Amino acid sequence: MITNISLASVFVKDVDASKKFYVEVLGFVEGEDILLGDYRWCTVRHPNQPELQVHLAVPGPPFSPEMVESISRSLDEGGMNGLGLATDDCRKQAEELKAKGVEFIQDPEERPYGVEAVLRDNSGNWMVLVEHKEYTHADFG
Repeated sequence: MITNISLASVFVKDVDASKKFYVEVLGFVEGEDILLGDYRWCTVRHPNQPELQVHLAVPGPPFSPEMVESISRSLDEGGMNGLGLATDDCRKQAEELKAKGVEFIQDPEERPYGVEAVLRDNSGNWMVLVEHKEYTHADFG
């Protein structure tokens, strides 16, 4: 039986810079940081969800050179999706992150499911920040 999700991978341009962003800016904690031959396995975790590791992965083998180029180009263009982050106050959290230099591509807006903002991590991945509220399917019109 599958018991939970324990790992999610996010492609990044630079592991050290991304680790610093996720820890110092977003408030995650360091997970594992291990060299496996030429491969670096680096994870961060949210302190309230320690069972879920976020793997910070630079595109490379076992992907083909063409796939690595495609992923890298998508990161450069800001076309890769990242994580969905929950918050208890989207507007306040967005202001705090903006003060730390985080780029927002959508300021907090009311949605049927709560207040949502969209930001980018330091590799260009877009991430949603959501303050959830109760809703029904009828709320979507």
